[in-house]
Amino acid sequence: MDLDELLWAGADAQAQALRDGAVSAPDLLEAVLRRLAAVNPRLNLFRKVYADAAREQAARAQQRLDAGERTPLLGVPLAVKDDLDVAGDTTGLGGRAQFDPVEEDGPAVARLRAAGAVLVGHTHTPDRCLWPFTETLTYGATRNPWHLDHTPGGSSGGSAAAVAAGVVGAATGSDGGGSVRIPASFCGIFGLKTTRGLIDMGPEEHWHGLAGIGPLGRRVADAASMLDVLAEEDHPGGLYRDSVDADPGRLRIALSWYTPLGKPPIEAQRKQAVREMADRLRALGHEVVEADPPLGPRPSPQFFVRYLRGVADDVAALPHPEWLEPRTRRIAAMGRRIPDRVLARARAAESGLDSRLRGFFADHDVILQPGWTGRQPKIGRYHGSGASATLAGVSLGIPYFPTWNVVGYPVAAVPAGRDSEGLPMGVQLVGPSFGEHRLLSLAGQLERAHPWTGERPPV
Repeated sequence: MDLDELLWAGADAQAQALRDGAVSAPDLLEAVLRRLAAVNPRLNLFRKVYADAAREQAARAQQRLDAGERTPLLGVPLAVKDDLDVAGDTTGLGGRAQFDPVEEDGPAVARLRAAGAVLVGHTHTPDRCLWPFTETLTYGATRNPWHLDHTPGGSSGGSAAAVAAGVVGAATGSDGGGSVRIPASFCGIFGLKTTRGLIDMGPEEHWHGLAGIGPLGRRVADAASMLDVLAEEDHPGGLYRDSVDADPGRLRIALSWYTPLGKPPIEAQRKQAVREMADRLRALGHEVVEADPPLGPRPSPQFFVRYLRGVADDVAALPHPEWLEPRTRRIAAMGRRIPDRVLARARAAESGLDSRLRGFFADHDVILQPGWTGRQPKIGRYHGSGASATLAGVSLGIPYFPTWNVVGYPVAAVPAGRDSEGLPMGVQLVGPSFGEHRLLSLAGQLERAHPWTGERPPV
């Protein structure tokens, strides 16, 4: 088997090749490490690479394969965002590590390891996972494989770029306000923000319920296979991987341009990409109607209250807050000014929003919305900017993302062509709570009709 081609095939295809005996886990890992060594100096994907430990894991995985064991990710090399604990490594969240190496894997990493996945390393993220770009004073800029002058997005930028560059077939991300969906769209891959609580993040609630773990993959099947390992709950709808190949049936899809702040300006190419996606869905037999969910004026204020206060609470637990970037310290200072009663009101308002949206999803199966609304930022766009200026600048691109973190619903980021600069664009498909099977089925249908992995970035 051509190992270079297998690297581009994605995690699900790699798992199948391992099960079929077409490749061994150690040989596949060595191909990954060679690819990583070739592109990492230009892309800056990983904070730390676990080459020796990964070789030991690959050898053990091959023993399990030889013994006849079969699990969705057995022997498959994967990357882990630097916000999840990996035993023996620090967890830096984009900055200078504040604690000693951890002794135990976090819950999600433990599930991946138990399934036999081979952990290649920790990928870069912005300081404390705050921004939709992946640049830090400590580690420098992570670059988009499609154009090295541009960011891969954030905060899961290192993971998304590693997948897009053909280093790994899938990776973990996390999403507290678009941090899976933005880099998936910027890098031309598939990403899934999962329902709150579907994947165990540990005992602490992150950013007061906004953040959750989500998979990133070259193909829909890659993310689904990862989700079959990561999800804590039994799957009432069966395996997520099976949903990818299943016919979603005829769905009623609401095309919505509305956010809690009204209808924001959208760059013309990105608006056209949404309209073309609506046409693709109609051609597949779905009913697409323009209809706005009853969001009301509150979700965005709810988001920023929880985001800012969440950062403040996160930073308060650090032994060396002075090691943080000045912009991060300023965001935390903003959050400290939010009283408990304001935070409580923001959390309490969620139930009303959830009730209204459940009513909307009784009449609509999926919501189609834009993703990032403007041009992709170049590297250094916000270098040297203060907290307020950076927050104001990035807020112009993200208006369609935060509502779904407030309410905790699943959202798929689906590639939707490329812009005039050759950079990928994406759209969002929103489902009801625990509607991952439906989203994966619909995204799988779209991928079969309009494959997005035929072209590869030039890096």
